[in-house]
Amino acid sequence: MTTDVWFTWPSREALSHEGLSRARLGIMWSVRGLLLGGMLWTAISEKGPHGWSWAVGVAMVLVMVVLARAFWRQTLAHRMWPSLGLLALLMTTAIAAQQTDWRIFATIAWCGCAVSALERLPLGAAVPTTLVALGAYAALNTDDWLTTALTTAGLGLAGYVLRLDAEARGTAQRLLAQERAARAAEAESAALAERARIAREIHDVLAHSLSAQLVHLEAARLMIEREPAGEFRDRILERVVAARSMARDGLAETRQALSALRGEITPVEGFLRTLVDGGGLGGLSGPAGVEVAGERRPLTAEASQAVRRVAQEALTNVRKHAPGAAVAVRLEYRPDEVALEVRDSGGGRGTEEWEASGSGYGLLGMRERAELLGGTLEAGPEEEGFVVRLRVPA
Repeated sequence: MTTDVWFTWPSREALSHEGLSRARLGIMWSVRGLLLGGMLWTAISEKGPHGWSWAVGVAMVLVMVVLARAFWRQTLAHRMWPSLGLLALLMTTAIAAQQTDWRIFATIAWCGCAVSALERLPLGAAVPTTLVALGAYAALNTDDWLTTALTTAGLGLAGYVLRLDAEARGTAQRLLAQERAARAAEAESAALAERARIAREIHDVLAHSLSAQLVHLEAARLMIEREPAGEFRDRILERVVAARSMARDGLAETRQALSALRGEITPVEGFLRTLVDGGGLGGLSGPAGVEVAGERRPLTAEASQAVRRVAQEALTNVRKHAPGAAVAVRLEYRPDEVALEVRDSGGGRGTEEWEASGSGYGLLGMRERAELLGGTLEAGPEEEGFVVRLRVPA
């Protein structure tokens, strides 16, 4: 054996009950129950039902149960000195039981200390501790030497077999966890590859098409502006300019979707500032500001998209129905959610106008998006203006 083997703890998976079947758990607790029952029976029967001696025996049993439980927890945490100290207290209790003629009680305690030490401690500490416990058992046992030797060897072998079984179970649990992690990574890799493929398809088809439309619409605008002024010419120019604006907005949204699919999406707060400054909206004529509160952290793709879409819809609503109004955008990172509030100072409109405005999403679509994520969306007039509040888990 190498030096590491002697001073290495059994893994936490091996020391815990993780991976044990119901049958093995049932056998384990049954054996413990029998041992505890035997100790309690010994504490009462060997001293009789009279006097305080049996009460002392029951108290010793309870003390040993508490110490054994603490030893289990300390070894699970890989704490050497507390574990050895608790084993020393357990063996001291066994010595006290032997000295007060609770021999069965002491035998169970010695054997339990020997097997537990070999099963749960590093071999460098387990072997000496087990030798001490089994040596005390052999020295104080009144059976013939052959029975004592066989019992001692059997206990040592049982402790080592339990250790090997626990280590094999711990290895199996670690391999299972690694396999699950590998499968999750494989699934994530496949999802990323599929998203990249979809992004390429969108870029090659939709983005190119929208870019070409923008070029043609811009060319059409320039040609129309060269024509003599007139009502018919002005109406056509207005429609071409509106179509160009819609194509530009659609291209910007397509690029955002492509960035999200590729995992290159910009932080939400940066998007909000760009939006307020006029990106994709044609600009806001009134004063506007963005406030970010809370500890910033990455958001899920769904929550990020919900915040972006609602902010875009709300600011489009302001531009259309309250030109010149002051706008305040507040993004707050909360412990288990993210909250967005878009407030403007332009009054005189209701939620039905917001529902019918924007880029085709509207109030109903935004509310459904929030509810699908387990959040809420509220929109309506408040004091002198209009406010939109979104809350989604994140």
